Amino acid sequence: MNSAITIGREFGSGGREIAKKLAQRFDIPFFDKELLARAAKDSGLCEEVLQNHDEVPTSSFLYNLVMDTYSFGYNSSAYVDMPVSHRVFLAQFDTIKKIAEEGPCVIVGRCADYALADRDNLISVFIAGKNEVKIKRIMEKYNLTEAKARDMMMKKDKQRKSYYDYYSSKKWGSVDTYDLAVNSTVLGIDGTVELLSEFIANVEAAREKKRK
Repeated sequence: MNSAITIGREFGSGGREIAKKLAQRFDIPFFDKELLARAAKDSGLCEEVLQNHDEVPTSSFLYNLVMDTYSFGYNSSAYVDMPVSHRVFLAQFDTIKKIAEEGPCVIVGRCADYALADRDNLISVFIAGKNEVKIKRIMEKYNLTEAKARDMMMKKDKQRKSYYDYYSSKKWGSVDTYDLAVNSTVLGIDGTVELLSEFIANVEAAREKKRK
């Protein structure tokens, strides 16, 4: 196993569970919320701040500010003056790169595929699902009514899309953004894990063959 695997996911699709099982299957590190603690340690930001701004979209007029000041690093006055949401994104962005440099891994969300776009060992996956199945999973997990589960699903996906589309140059959930997009409802959680495991193994074999 040599790949940095990134998992984008619709809320309620089981993406986190699938990602974790993939990491266990290949015996490689798994990062979801774990990424926040690592980013806090690397950047010096408070972990609570990272949690509060995790995958939350921000005002677009600030985009040029963050792109212009990113190259100056964390210790510059430009970084200190930067909006918190941008500092959180950059802290996660740098930590994602460091994690991938350390070896194979599975990273959930947080524009990880965008952060690692220049790596030749990246495998990017997006996991979707049928609404009725996602809503049922959300109802069970959070003990919500169907109406509240639907509202939560729509709100979370809107946030994730806005966040991803804002910081990356691609479109969240669009098939041509990823190496593979999968509907987890078709095969279920374990079936999707099996499918992705085979896909990852085949991609690695093809890349190894190309290198020879």
